[in-house]
Amino acid sequence: MADNFAPLERESLTARVYGELRTALMEGRFWPGHRFKIRALAAAMGVSETPVREALMQLVRERGLEMHAGRSITVARLTLAQYLELRTIRLMLEGLAAETAAMRITDDGIAALARVHSDLIAAEREGRWRDAIRANWRFHHTLYQAAGMPELLALLEGIWLRNGPLLNYLYPHAMPTYPGRHQHLEVLDALARRDAASVREAIRADTIEGGVRLVRLMEDMEAGRIALIEASEPPPAAAGKGTTA
Repeated sequence: MADNFAPLERESLTARVYGELRTALMEGRFWPGHRFKIRALAAAMGVSETPVREALMQLVRERGLEMHAGRSITVARLTLAQYLELRTIRLMLEGLAAETAAMRITDDGIAALARVHSDLIAAEREGRWRDAIRANWRFHHTLYQAAGMPELLALLEGIWLRNGPLLNYLYPHAMPTYPGRHQHLEVLDALARRDAASVREAIRADTIEGGVRLVRLMEDMEAGRIALIEASEPPPAAAGKGTTA
């Protein structure tokens, strides 16, 4: 009987490794182009190489990672065209999640979002880029969870799986800026009013306004005018610091 349960145990371990890596990608803990070393990653996670390898292959199938001819596995890089296409899809799906959340989120949920936004602003002010990237993801993910639409959330997570690493380019080279107030504040105010249409519009504006400088940076990178960001790890100026869009 013990033999019958062994595969399930391994599958469960693979699922846990997969979940950790998937969350790390969505939170932007890995840079585009980061190369995974299976042995080192397994040691860091305290597991054998097999579940790590299986988890990485699953993420390759989901296009969050790429496998190359030499069988090396790296975090996928998005072209500007891919980013813009995914952004168009995000505007539709995240807008739906946001306006649905406006009618279902609790007052405690709104308060929790406000705290996450404060964490984001503090991290930006103090130059803790990695913390800023993670706080931004927590803000969006918490809002979309509040919609209570698990199938929609799964679709959004699949997009953020590919989008998250790219957000490392924001800091400190393309920090989000807004013509007026930070759009997260507009989101919070609209949620308090239970104004679904305004929440949708604020999320749309946040995505577009907050990413203006990122789009310009990617244009410069693809044109060869900027190369210093083309690395799998943060540049020295950003090392040890961890974003938004």
